[in-house]
Amino acid sequence: MRSPDAKKKPFFGLTGGWLTFWLTVACATDMTLFGYDQGVFSGVTVTKDFLEQHDLVGPSRTKVLSTVTAIYDVGCFFGAIIAFTWGERLGRKKAILVGTTIMAIGTIIKASSYSLAQMFVGRIILGLGNGINTTTAPVWQTETAHHKWRGKLVLFEMVMNIAGFCMVNWINYGLSFRGGAVAWRFPIAFQFFFIIILFATVPWLPESPRWLMQQGRSEEAVEILAAIEAKATNDPYIVTQRNEIEFSVQYERENAPSWKEIFLRKKGTNDTKNLRRLLLGAGTQFMQQFEGINIMSYYMPLVLINAVGLSESMARLLAACNSVSYLLFTCLSVPLVERWGRRGLMLFSTAGQGFSFLVITILLRFADTSGNGDKVASASIAFFFLYFIAFGMGMLGVPWLYPTEINSLPMRNKGAAVATATNWMTNFVVVEITPIGIQNIGWRFWIVWTVFNAAFLPVIYFLYPETSNRTLEDLDSYYRTNPSPIVIGDPDGTSVERPQRYIQHEVEEIQKIAKDGAVQVEAVESA
Repeated sequence: MRSPDAKKKPFFGLTGGWLTFWLTVACATDMTLFGYDQGVFSGVTVTKDFLEQHDLVGPSRTKVLSTVTAIYDVGCFFGAIIAFTWGERLGRKKAILVGTTIMAIGTIIKASSYSLAQMFVGRIILGLGNGINTTTAPVWQTETAHHKWRGKLVLFEMVMNIAGFCMVNWINYGLSFRGGAVAWRFPIAFQFFFIIILFATVPWLPESPRWLMQQGRSEEAVEILAAIEAKATNDPYIVTQRNEIEFSVQYERENAPSWKEIFLRKKGTNDTKNLRRLLLGAGTQFMQQFEGINIMSYYMPLVLINAVGLSESMARLLAACNSVSYLLFTCLSVPLVERWGRRGLMLFSTAGQGFSFLVITILLRFADTSGNGDKVASASIAFFFLYFIAFGMGMLGVPWLYPTEINSLPMRNKGAAVATATNWMTNFVVVEITPIGIQNIGWRFWIVWTVFNAAFLPVIYFLYPETSNRTLEDLDSYYRTNPSPIVIGDPDGTSVERPQRYIQHEVEEIQKIAKDGAVQVEAVESA
């Protein structure tokens, strides 16, 4: 609620749910911009004026078109590296503001482009900013959210990511009838709508209390924890949260190995399994990309034109319609992320994607040899839609959430940065090879993605522990017990509900602090 003297209080006097709401607005806007930015080029690459302006017309220019599209991912990779090296020093808020400023510069360069070289530079710079932001925003949301809402809020960010993707597909479709330079310059320039919202919200919102404690700013961190929970700073629950975070920070500080020790697995690396947790987080992003999503996100109209044989207008319309169903089914992941858990959503999503690619492969294979090739190829459209539905319900959001949960506090920003960098480098590979693969090997191209999805199912089932309904400190405690890498058979590693031992520990700590507080009050009154 907003108090009468809000002007004298931080965050305009907002606490509790309202403060969480505005934190979510900022983080969700960041991810909406990400989704918009990913989708915008799918329409640009089939716009005649853009192709002519940048000398990209004809089959001989396919490789150059692939590279100018994929070079964005190289920028994103280096942006994630910047977040990795400097993000921990800047903090979550400053990192996002730096990233947003860089994105504004890149947008100006792209929207005003009159040469291939200028477009290359603009896409790299835009990617740098997006790499910083996509590394930082999920971490900021995770570290400022109650554990019961953490998964839902980060998945909601990814719903907004698809809302941005959906919006730009319809903008691209509508402007395709207008044609000319406006058909591609306006969609690029419209990114400033989201950039302005970020500049208007991020500066006044609270910094991550966990990052502040890591920097030794405990008093400020406790005030933010209390504001987020709408409780007093001396409330037993807030004191318990502070103690748990301080313990994790101190434990990691005393036991934290160097990068050399982590990767060589020398003494000190076995306390909280930093390397294992780093690889698990990065692995979700690796799997996401090699399950094939950015074949679709970057090239959906191109795929429908070249692989299925549709007209440009019909391909654009179906891409826009698909984005709506994609958005609607992505919304289902929000209530399911705590009910089914991270493991359940990843398994369901990967199985659905693999099935979709299998049917697409079969249909496009028979379209090559059948007398009714156009009808057989058109039947595959339903399974392109099904692929997006399956992806949106799990592998869209969980790989952005999981690295922020599984890594310890000192490793969280680094772990998220490594995961995001993995996303962008594998993204680059997929985006670079897609037009060339479709052009050169036809239906056989889809076999690769069918196999990848099938191969990842046992990896998720056997190796990935559940993180739903747990505090971030619960996960640190779990890894201090030296669990087996194979999680099957370990209830603490697979249970969707919060394990009882963590609940019992928290209740005991709250009761102890409340009792100590009552004793101190009695002592003061009797003095």
